[in-house]
Amino acid sequence: MAVAVVLLTIVLVIVVALLAAAGAGKLARLDGATYPTAIIRAASVFAAVITLAATVTAVLAALFT
Repeated sequence: MAVAVVLLTIVLVIVVALLAAAGAGKLARLDGATYPTAIIRAASVFAAVITLAATVTAVLAALFT
């Protein structure tokens, strides 16, 4: 049961990160950026969301143990 919750949470975080990256890439393209620049912006947003999720997880793990 706990493994299923962890896996579903991981999938949710990845989906949210992908949606944020897609939004950032689309906004970059609407702003007039080239495709490589938009992809770089999207990748940086994806990395930022994953990093934020990992940081929150580490802080919560430290608080609850």
